[in-house]
Amino acid sequence: MSESIPAYGPTPDRPIRSRIQLLKAKVKDERLTATFTEQPGVEAPADTHTVTCGSLVHPDLSRAFSHLVPHLCLLTDQLPTTLLPDDGDKLDDVQEACIAPFAVTGITYGGSGERAGFTLIGTRELANGHQLNLTAPFLTNDEASTHLTSLLRALDTEVEAALRGKCAPNPQLDLFAPEAGGADNHDDEPADDLPAPRRRGRLRQQPA
Repeated sequence: MSESIPAYGPTPDRPIRSRIQLLKAKVKDERLTATFTEQPGVEAPADTHTVTCGSLVHPDLSRAFSHLVPHLCLLTDQLPTTLLPDDGDKLDDVQEACIAPFAVTGITYGGSGERAGFTLIGTRELANGHQLNLTAPFLTNDEASTHLTSLLRALDTEVEAALRGKCAPNPQLDLFAPEAGGADNHDDEPADDLPAPRRRGRLRQQPA
């Protein structure tokens, strides 16, 4: 994260973990820009911030956005439902190839109460090498499937983690890694022992 951007959350002068509510988030050139409100204390008023992280996004955040791609394809009517998986199902090779040109690059939250919801934003790479910008219709939270809702929560978690300092590892830091055989050497350990998240499915179909 850029040094000009403060770390949001608890500090020695503010031990209470702040509450962050995401309003907008997008990734461009592998850097996160987010608009959000932050309430630094239980009784404190919420402040609104828009920040761009100077560090590259962590792979976990990139994955969280990529899991939303089938939903973007469905909402923008770019692919037929027969080429999209059911909720929670793993993509087969044909489906993987079909969604490969698509990317989810941002999300905007809006509305309130029963009309609270979100808009997915993304791109499609065309055969001529150009990019088609895609903006899905606004979807209320009640219209989203349970699986899609869980993906959005995972995305929010990764965005907040990025605002609190989680970013891609800096390869230059490897220059200062302990020598082989040292007490802190972890060369034999996997970089990420967490299982890959399950593939996502399509939206719940609404009655006509």
